[in-house]
Amino acid sequence: MPSPRFVYQVSQEQFPPEELLRQAVEAEAAGFDGVSSSDHLQPWWEGGESGHTWPWLGAAGQATERVLLGTGVTPTAARYHPALIAQAWMTLERLFPGRMFLGVGSGESLNETPIGDDWPAPRDQVARMEEALEIIRRLWDGETLSERGRFYTTKDARLWTRSERQPPIWVSAFGPQAAGVAARWGDGVWTLADPDQVKTVVDAYRGECDAIGRQPGEIVLQAQVSWAPDEDAALEGIRVWKGAQPQEYFTDEWHVPREMYAHGEETVDDEALKEKAIVSSDPEVHVERLREIVDLGPTVVVVQNNSGAAPLDAIRVYGERVLPKLR
Repeated sequence: MPSPRFVYQVSQEQFPPEELLRQAVEAEAAGFDGVSSSDHLQPWWEGGESGHTWPWLGAAGQATERVLLGTGVTPTAARYHPALIAQAWMTLERLFPGRMFLGVGSGESLNETPIGDDWPAPRDQVARMEEALEIIRRLWDGETLSERGRFYTTKDARLWTRSERQPPIWVSAFGPQAAGVAARWGDGVWTLADPDQVKTVVDAYRGECDAIGRQPGEIVLQAQVSWAPDEDAALEGIRVWKGAQPQEYFTDEWHVPREMYAHGEETVDDEALKEKAIVSSDPEVHVERLREIVDLGPTVVVVQNNSGAAPLDAIRVYGERVLPKLR
């Protein structure tokens, strides 16, 4: 089995955009195959960051030469009409041909409720994502749309600038319903590298692909990592991400960063955080944990660098002592 591609994930919630640009350049130099960026309006905790991903991707494309570029992931919710997503990625693909991908998810209340979204139930969140993906695909195909859907309205909507290539769409899924959407409208499925979740999501994705006669696309698995010169610093550098761990944040109407971090601190202890994320000063621990993820069969592994203590040093450690052993 060929080794998967390794995509470096920058966290707009944790670092300012100019620092993330330096990380992207270092990640390319370290041998990562791609750079992905979170797409947020707010961070998961008070005092975080929240640069806008779309202009950042343009800067990252100019600052790098070969890596894939995309989002992990862009929401199909109130903040972005799908026609704007379609337009943005056609523009990015024209600027950086062959390098773009679009990561898509159903969003979180954290980023949509503050701008007035009437946050829907989980089933409707996924249904809204499917409607948005259909609009994106049809606009990319050159259609002019005038339709009133359940969630979105178009009136003589078309794309006046298009690219020869349609960027691949990797659809975020945490359960079978979203995995089915990925099979119908995406070029791959993206989920967290938890073995039980991977099996549920990937089995549902492949089953739906078989049912509709499509070949399965990319299997994208994501992991959070934190490296630092010592164990305490590695843990402290990722501690703020307790504010993103409770599963209800991805379905229910939680949107105040201060409250979300407080709830995460109460419900997620240090050991639980270290189980969810790869947290160590020893590069061999990172190799072993990522090898376990590779054994799950992904074609793409997304490494989210949450090394708050030493993010650039962590990239260099990965380039010199982690990635070579996984290839």
